[in-house]
Amino acid sequence: MTETFADRLHQTRLGLGRRIVEHIRSGTSDLADSAMRNAVSVYTDPARHAVERQKLFRETPVVACLSSDIREPGQYRTFDETGVPIVVVRSRDGQVRAFLNACLHRGARLAREPAGKANLFTCWFHGWSYANDGRLAAVPEAERFTDACGASALGDSDHLIAVPAEERYGLVFVQATPGSTMDLDTHLGDFGPQLELLELDKAERVKDGVLPVASNWKYALDTYGEGYHFAALHKQTLAPYFRSDITVYDQFGPHHRVLFVGRELEAWVDMPEDQWGVDDALGGIHYIFPNTILFAGAVSPGKRYYTTFRHFPGESPGETVTHKAVYAPGGVRDEAHRQEVDAAFDATAHVVTTEDYVVSAEGYRNMLAMPAGATVIYGRQEISLQNVHKTLAEAIGLPLPAVTPAQSPLREAAE
Repeated sequence: MTETFADRLHQTRLGLGRRIVEHIRSGTSDLADSAMRNAVSVYTDPARHAVERQKLFRETPVVACLSSDIREPGQYRTFDETGVPIVVVRSRDGQVRAFLNACLHRGARLAREPAGKANLFTCWFHGWSYANDGRLAAVPEAERFTDACGASALGDSDHLIAVPAEERYGLVFVQATPGSTMDLDTHLGDFGPQLELLELDKAERVKDGVLPVASNWKYALDTYGEGYHFAALHKQTLAPYFRSDITVYDQFGPHHRVLFVGRELEAWVDMPEDQWGVDDALGGIHYIFPNTILFAGAVSPGKRYYTTFRHFPGESPGETVTHKAVYAPGGVRDEAHRQEVDAAFDATAHVVTTEDYVVSAEGYRNMLAMPAGATVIYGRQEISLQNVHKTLAEAIGLPLPAVTPAQSPLREAAE
């Protein structure tokens, strides 16, 4: 019998549920083999930061939006977060395309709203117009842009400058370097089938916003990778709902999935598998290399939302902007559902801005005061952080700085 999509989805969730129950029963967790030290300079070094901005954000596929954000022909979103002005659009043939958001005449910005729908992009400077497939459509006083033989002054260049753009599994990826080649299937590797299970193409955006933080982008990203801090930092917000001592972790090349165990799942230990409700309870954090967190779940148990957190570095190592959006899986059912998802945005933004990003800014400031050679430590339970920093370093071609071997963190703390 051929396995259906629903069967594969259920079996994946059931497998995760079994791992969770075994960890609860045995008091275990998915752990790294050992703790790992990392140099503070990985977060603070301007030279390393500049290489990251180029290699990771301009030469690597990056999530620009969900496919459902530009579902219809003509729908577009601007994408400036990499430092390159880009407009991402679904052209009239249904294909997703991306172009430099710049008129060929004098470089003025074409799409000036963050999102919209347009059959033509018309430059507000001189009125040049382009079809949503990038072709030059109209030039005022066109005859004055011809030579004596009537040939166009633009020659073969009467098309907006394209950058690679493709969609997979309900996500739109852009590589922000004109003329580059994007191998998206290789980039996603065996993480693709896991993303497919989320059915992101059916999700509907409800609310979005920007969360700035005066910290390095990797420090901000780190806060999404471990639940070890729940009991201390999130005493009133997350700790009542999630255990901080159990992590279910799977690595897929440079990507990963992390599940933090909701306290309501403890009841599964004494229940038969067919009563677990895995199809309603399990989601978790999906990290899409290099900068995107896709959270399937909610602050409160029993409700499901998709939330994207896309982290982008500023010009200096201590500037980060997180672009956050919340989606209704399967679409918005009614106005009450929309309000519920809208409230979920506010709830998660509150946790991030008043707790995670406050400590991120404080920690980064402290790093700037540390002496040369200072290190941070990722514990065994912070396995995702260990692997993220290793893969980021490999991708930019700059090995993590060598650190001095030390005693175990627990022994150091005791001393």
